[in-house]
Amino acid sequence: MLVNVLSVAPEDVDQLLLAWSTDAAALKHQPGFNSTQLYRGIAGSSTFLNHAVWESTDHCRAARLDDGVRAAARELYPASLVATPHLFRPQAVPGICVA
Repeated sequence: MLVNVLSVAPEDVDQLLLAWSTDAAALKHQPGFNSTQLYRGIAGSSTFLNHAVWESTDHCRAARLDDGVRAAARELYPASLVATPHLFRPQAVPGICVA
């Protein structure tokens, strides 16, 4: 699973949404892609959280590192973008959740 916090200047929100949707449209056709969801902070925030589910971290890395996949969106992301991506795997906690 990929979790990526995206922050932009308030005036760049529309540009971020265009870039993200272009990027997501390309990534969703890649092997191992399951789903993605974009969340926006409340009260007019210009901070977003992207949650993407992949079959494996290898699938996610391969798609993210493929310049051809991301070329259409690369130039669309605003210069003010600060992204902090992280890959996660399920963590079992006895009596609460399974991995």
